Amino acid sequence: MNWVQWNDRLVKDEEIQLSKEDRGYQFGDGIYEVIRVYNGSMFTAKEHINRLYESAEKIKLVIPYTKDVFHKMMYDLIEANEVTTGQVYVQITRGSSPRQHQFPIEAVEPVLTAYTKEVDRPVSQMANGVAAKTIEDVRWLRCDIKSLNLLGNIMAKQEAHESGCFEAILHRGDTITEGSSSNMYGIKDGVLYTHPATNLILNGITRRVILACCEEIGLPVVEQPMSLSTVYANDEFFMSSTTSEIMPIVVIDGMPIGTGLPGEWTKKLQTAFEAKIEQAVHA
Repeated sequence: MNWVQWNDRLVKDEEIQLSKEDRGYQFGDGIYEVIRVYNGSMFTAKEHINRLYESAEKIKLVIPYTKDVFHKMMYDLIEANEVTTGQVYVQITRGSSPRQHQFPIEAVEPVLTAYTKEVDRPVSQMANGVAAKTIEDVRWLRCDIKSLNLLGNIMAKQEAHESGCFEAILHRGDTITEGSSSNMYGIKDGVLYTHPATNLILNGITRRVILACCEEIGLPVVEQPMSLSTVYANDEFFMSSTTSEIMPIVVIDGMPIGTGLPGEWTKKLQTAFEAKIEQAVHA
């Protein structure tokens, strides 16, 4: 049976009734998070929940639950659906009110919806690597907010998909920012380069774990914008996200990166990341 967290209740799918005037539906006026589940436990749940509340604050949306209560709600949802390896998707909209662009004048209750699904780890792709395509980043300038406004991301992802690629590498002019649903990293001469956590990218939770792993394995990190014109000269390249973990990118725009195979530093980071998962699962 599939249970859904709807506001403060666990309900069945068919019990959910969303208003046609929900601001998430009409304006994308809301935020979301995706939390990975390994062996029935949420991975980096605290970090994801903190970022959800940070996104809410940035758009002046008040979540009507404490973080501890919210965490318990997500845990109960996973338990109810008996998820082993998968994810929790949660979104919160500003609520339902007569359509107008400015925020509702009178108090409106936010609408929380969360559900789970089983999602296998992309083991084969992580071992062999994937292809990516560079695409101009035409999104808004507050990419640090994990908002429901994802049309720019979707258009980029679709263009990459139609070209037979796994992901889009977004760039503003000559500056690489991130992927359509991921963060991007290049490794050159034993140094990892990635865009700093500014308003132009989402500071991924997996990204934060990776930077900690870099310190552990002795891989120097430089947080500065990468140049599109030199991206093909990297020795290694990879992307990261909650569901893709550390995904080697071995071909960009049809050109092989390095040897055209996942690099040694990328493999070391995958091993270190795996250890973080094991540590969290058995904590």
